[in-house]
Amino acid sequence: MSALPTAPPAPDALKDPALVPLFEQDRTLVKLGRGIRVLKAIDWPMELEDRFLAGWRVGRPELPEPTTQPQPMEAEIEGLDDLLGRIDRGHPLGMWLYKSAWSYRVAAQMLGAIGTPEYTRCSALLYGRPDHLYPNQESTNADVARELLRVTDELINDRLLPEIPVDIEAPEFARRLRERIDPFFTHDKVEVVLDPNLASKATAGSKRVTLRATAMFSERDLEQLIQHEAFIHTLTALNGKHQPYLTSLGCGAPRTTRAQEGLATFSEIITGAIDIARLRRVALRVVMVEQALKGADFIEVFRGFLDAGQSDVESYRSAARIFRGGNVRGLVCFTKDGAYLEGVLRIYAFICKALHEGRGELLPLLFCGRVTVADTVVLEPYRNNGLIVPPRYLPPWARDPQRVLSVMAFSMVVQRLRLEHLTLQRFVDAEAETVEESGIGG
Repeated sequence: MSALPTAPPAPDALKDPALVPLFEQDRTLVKLGRGIRVLKAIDWPMELEDRFLAGWRVGRPELPEPTTQPQPMEAEIEGLDDLLGRIDRGHPLGMWLYKSAWSYRVAAQMLGAIGTPEYTRCSALLYGRPDHLYPNQESTNADVARELLRVTDELINDRLLPEIPVDIEAPEFARRLRERIDPFFTHDKVEVVLDPNLASKATAGSKRVTLRATAMFSERDLEQLIQHEAFIHTLTALNGKHQPYLTSLGCGAPRTTRAQEGLATFSEIITGAIDIARLRRVALRVVMVEQALKGADFIEVFRGFLDAGQSDVESYRSAARIFRGGNVRGLVCFTKDGAYLEGVLRIYAFICKALHEGRGELLPLLFCGRVTVADTVVLEPYRNNGLIVPPRYLPPWARDPQRVLSVMAFSMVVQRLRLEHLTLQRFVDAEAETVEESGIGG
């Protein structure tokens, strides 16, 4: 293992007296944020899955009855309200810190409103809604998801999509994952652990990547999890924790979720780790969140996933993700699953715009900690003056900016092609026309 980098010299920027209270408030936010664990508070017990699927398989499905209860967050809310009242919003770093504290405040309020319409309102503030139309845009997130499903529907057949064996047990998968990430995180110990009660197949933080102990994995899962979980979620959390001055960069405030999941999904795309089935799952979840918000109940959403080709186990788990903390009868749900597609669209648009404006130097800031795309613009002066240090770890694909630039530049150019005016026969006709017009030959 190579030696740890030496601590950076104190920058002249530290002489700014306004930073003293902001640094103290930054540390306070870290302490308060530790008590607000959204996913842990709304997890469903595994026995609900067995009960529902047993009923479904004999033709007598019943709505699940999760025991999730509102979580009292009075102490956290009181602390955050006090903090919000003290932060200097007139200072750029103060406003950045205020937004993070606000998002923790919304998350705490959300957990206190589990099962009610207020829960969904707060969820939408943090993670967005599939039906929201942003200014200067013509399509909602759900519109994009439906178009993605339509396009991929045209590509799917048995010849193009051979079945991928899902035959690697969790302990063996964990061993192979360790082999890949241990040499990467050279200055930190990142564990790979198994949890039989984990709702998703995998999650990642700064200290560990957790796998569901009962899950089976495929070869394709390995690269996807490495790129998505380890090389983005774990990486950005560790880079944030290694920041010497702004410690909340390592926390992952709730408002950073869309950018985090978008960057992780983009990482899968740019490395070729994603496959069409996973891309469809990302889009399908957006559509199903929209249906739940319109009143579809758990069984209707479950059937929607099932009709789209997922197994009954996958369909249950996909539906459960949407109704965590909500109401299985519809209207009240958890909108986080819409954040993946919206997030990757934001990341893509941000990178394109940064390159278009000649601001490629902003891109490494995406990895300095848990940030939003807006944060990279706000925090750039503090990268320049030394308050934010460069990321200790970078995903392999991001180490060579030329690789990202070439992919994005080509992507921007090909968008000008008018594919609706082309047919496959047109390629044949174009060659014949060239030969005929050349005047060469008999």
